[in-house]
Amino acid sequence: MHLIQFEDDKGARAVGATEGGVTTVVTGAGSVYALAAEAAERGLSLRAVVIEKGLGAKLDREALAREGRLLSPVDHPDPSHLYVTGTGLTHLGSASTRDAMHKSNQQQAEAPLTDSMKMFRMGLEGGKPAPGEIGVQPEWFYKGNGYTVAAPGQPIPSPAFAKDAGEEPEIAGIYYIGKDGTPFRLGFALGNEFSDHVTERVNYLFLAHSKLRFCSFGPELRVGELPRNVSGTSRILRAGKVLWEKPFLSGEDNMSHTIANLEHHHFKYDLFRQPGDIHVHMFGTATLSFADGIKTEPGDVFEIEESQFGLPLRNAVAWNEDRPVTVRQL
Repeated sequence: MHLIQFEDDKGARAVGATEGGVTTVVTGAGSVYALAAEAAERGLSLRAVVIEKGLGAKLDREALAREGRLLSPVDHPDPSHLYVTGTGLTHLGSASTRDAMHKSNQQQAEAPLTDSMKMFRMGLEGGKPAPGEIGVQPEWFYKGNGYTVAAPGQPIPSPAFAKDAGEEPEIAGIYYIGKDGTPFRLGFALGNEFSDHVTERVNYLFLAHSKLRFCSFGPELRVGELPRNVSGTSRILRAGKVLWEKPFLSGEDNMSHTIANLEHHHFKYDLFRQPGDIHVHMFGTATLSFADGIKTEPGDVFEIEESQFGLPLRNAVAWNEDRPVTVRQL
């Protein structure tokens, strides 16, 4: 089952469910957040709650996308209670891209391996622990909250001070925190973990700055487990034509960590187990147009697709105007 959120003909939020290639309205469902909360409270699966609500009129997902009526597949009534975070160097091809970005800044007197390559090797050796054991922790970063999420089909704005506006095609895990602090996984969605790779390349310690950017995920939430092999395509369109295109791989067959290990090292912190919160956790990538020398321009369109996740995730690139900030003394 896949879930979407969209604006209905009256401009109100609605939920749709897709099974067997048919999409229908979920009767009486105002949001995926409310469905998740009810499922967690009643001890039911998300799918069971959707079926219980009932399925109504058929929907045309492609038409909703064309009309710009798709919303993120989950959000929070208070956007500050939706966390967007992620992990890096988790995929089998991810180290070569990152290592190339930073190795030129590594002084010869230091160890021959960059910090990126060291962390990647740690993941290879200990990222897939045996059942009941805890594996090595991954690189982790904070991206923002619900205020920094662009809906599918909407532009992803880059701040005026940014040096780069680059896509990162990833899989995002979506989680709801129950009343007792238990993280409940709703499922997975395509994600564009939008980053500033030029800032990151200046110095690895600028990684945190480079990640404080908007992102997008969806349009569909795939309920259930992540397929072991995810094989999709990431492309950039300029003036309607393909400027750059490359496959991206995910799923545990293509990763140096298990999903369970990455989840453990995120939710081990009490901060991330606060009842009612939503977490969107990006699991990393090995494919970047930046690594191929691509510099995006306003109006370029990112397109990330994978058949197992339904509709592609499309967002244009936008740049914000400079907005100087003055700190005032109270």
